[in-house]
Amino acid sequence: METDVCRRAEECLRKRFHKSIFSKFTRAIVTYGLVRPNDKIAVCMSGGKDSFLMAKLFQELKRHNKFPFELVFLVMDPGYRESNRARILQNAALLEIPVTMFSSDIFESVQGVKSPCYLCARMRRGHLYAKAQELGCNKIALGHHFDDVIETILMGMLYGGQVQTMMPRVRSANFEGMELIRPMYLIREADVIKWRDANGLEFLRCACRFTEGEQNGEAGKRQKVKELIRTLAKTDPEIEQNIFKSVENVNLATVVAYKDLDGVRRSVLDGE
Repeated sequence: METDVCRRAEECLRKRFHKSIFSKFTRAIVTYGLVRPNDKIAVCMSGGKDSFLMAKLFQELKRHNKFPFELVFLVMDPGYRESNRARILQNAALLEIPVTMFSSDIFESVQGVKSPCYLCARMRRGHLYAKAQELGCNKIALGHHFDDVIETILMGMLYGGQVQTMMPRVRSANFEGMELIRPMYLIREADVIKWRDANGLEFLRCACRFTEGEQNGEAGKRQKVKELIRTLAKTDPEIEQNIFKSVENVNLATVVAYKDLDGVRRSVLDGE
């Protein structure tokens, strides 16, 4: 029975969701140069729908790869409830993903902090980089998708007073030779949900002990931005693509000030 579920989920990616999911996955890899010969990639899995789909996509890519690369399916337990940890392992077995799980004390470390989300995210990233490097990997892959990207752009403007995006590929400043990649960069969340539901799969939604069932802090802001984009897209379907393209079409002549690659603030008005 479990084998049937796995085969069906894989078959969906080859046929029903080939155009909307797998083709966009491979397009992002080619467009942004995310996977190269002899890479060893730590596919980081949180237990949610996005990271589990990413793992299946990498498995499918591996079956048809034109050059050699290796995969490690990495799960970090930052202090999950036992039921959540069990759910992750059950889904991994169901979908035939050979995960490597390791534990950390991140939830305990951020307990009592006023705004734990930012600190938790940074600590998670650090632990994943360190474990991946220990396992001989040179890249970590995260399951952020197209909707995460455009929401991040608007969140930066509305709540951070800055223009920035979630990059498809980032070199680590603290772990030499390591790189972060986001191969689901072009995939829509709605299609991830359709793939999940088409296969009757149930994944974790939020396994954080501090924000389960709540919409506060960054989670609340992201939800507001998500709803704003959804509302605007009802009357103008181009809105989402325009937000995405906005950070690819920055005209410095019309920007009052910006930071260069060294972090130095520059103004187009200097010297006038």
